Formats: sequence, structure tokens, C-alpha cells
Amino acid sequence: MDQSSSEGARTPTRDYTGAVYGSLLAASVIATAGTLGPFPRLQLVVMLLTTGLVFWITHVYANVVGDRLAHQGLSWELVRREAHKEWPIAGVAIPPAIAVLVCPSLGLGPEGTGWVALCVALAQQIGWATAVLVRAGATRRLIAVTAVVNLLMGLALVSAKVLVKH
Repeated sequence: MDQSSSEGARTPTRDYTGAVYGSLLAASVIATAGTLGPFPRLQLVVMLLTTGLVFWITHVYANVVGDRLAHQGLSWELVRREAHKEWPIAGVAIPPAIAVLVCPSLGLGPEGTGWVALCVALAQQIGWATAVLVRAGATRRLIAVTAVVNLLMGLALVSAKVLVKH
């Protein structure tokens, strides 16, 4: 059951934290990918998917061992539940990785590919953050403020991409 809060929003029935976090993670991988010079597109795809999977496993492990294990016995069901709950951290790396793979067929070079993948990751970040608030019944003001905050985080990553290249 949804509960009201002082912000005028209800607690959502599904947790989108991992999707927002994973989108920021993917965007940061893309933004800093070229720090050591040019690299093949496949390497960026591997970096995106591997980073997402490593952080997903880390979150599952931390949740199972950290808090859950202290209050519950360890079971495969507990691990499975946590793995399912945290999957969005890894799953949101897939659309930017697909963008990297598709861009050559659109005639984009490595630089253009990086920008398209970064835009995909940032669009996900803003979209998931907005979706959770809409689903929670947040006020329009809170939704707008959150969208602006996420946009500013995205602009920080865009700035990082520009600065890293120069």
C-alpha cells in the first residue's frame, strides 16, 4: 500500500533506485572512456556491460551480507530476490551499449558514437528519476525540481566528457 509523505508523494511500489544509479554509472563510463586515447567500439560495449554487471553483483552482495543477513538467514531465495531487485543497475547499461553497436550503421564515427551513447544513458537517468516520482504521485513541483537536478548531474558528465578529451 502506498504511504503519503510530507513531500506530497506516496512511496512507490517498485524501487527505481538501481535504474537511476545504473544510468549515471553508464554515463560516467561513457564520459571518461576516451581518457587513454582511441579505442574500439567493442571495448566500450564491454566496459559498459562489465561495469554494470560488477556493480550489480556488488550491490547484491552488499545487501545480502550487509543488512539482510543480519536480520534473516542466508538462502538462495534471498540472493535471488536481491539479484532481481538490483538488476536495473546492470540492465540500464544495455541501451547505451546497443547505441554504440548501432551507430556505425548510421555512419557515425567514434566521437559521434560516444555522444549518442551518452545521450541515451542520460535520457534513461532523467526518465527513470521522473518515472519514479510520477508513479509515487509526487507534486509537479517536486518532479520538475528532480528533473532539473538530474539534468544538472547529466551536464556535469557532459562537462567531464568534454574536459577529458581536451
